[in-house]
Amino acid sequence: MPGVGAATAQIMIVGEAPGANEDLQGHPFVGAAGKLLDNLLAKIGLGRQDVFVTNVLKCRPPMNRDPMPNEAEACLPYLRRQFAIVRPAAVLILGRHALERMLPGVGSISRVHGQIFMRSDVAFMPCYHPAAALHNGALLADLERDFERVREYLDRLFPQPEPEPEPAPAAAAEPASPSEQLPLI
Repeated sequence: MPGVGAATAQIMIVGEAPGANEDLQGHPFVGAAGKLLDNLLAKIGLGRQDVFVTNVLKCRPPMNRDPMPNEAEACLPYLRRQFAIVRPAAVLILGRHALERMLPGVGSISRVHGQIFMRSDVAFMPCYHPAAALHNGALLADLERDFERVREYLDRLFPQPEPEPEPAPAAAAEPASPSEQLPLI
């Protein structure tokens, strides 16, 4: 499964691997985790049309087991090519497996989630995977805060222009008095 979204998206979202629902439908982040992702995006004023969503692994591991390092390595050229095409300003890394591949050695997801790591002028932010927040509700508040930090970062990176002030109404011209004659030339 290659990924979906705008090729000009400012945000790339990278998960770990397709699950059973994704495998059946051919799109990343569908099912309950996808609905939560959609809600998180909506809370920061974004939708699927504003992001590019993909996974480190392009196919589902057997028995939905954790991805093996050699499987991730085999898929990395595809992910690198996607990154080169989309050229995002920010990358949300969802889950520990994606973190291990995208930012090796920075630490565990529980330690670094919500932090921004700059690499070649691109902001990488690890976040808990939406499926993890569905399994452990205590992670949901952290995940929501992480997405709010993404919004704050984007607002700093792409400030919204101040709205143009409304033009002042033109002062009504006083009509010429009846005794005053206007010149013809």
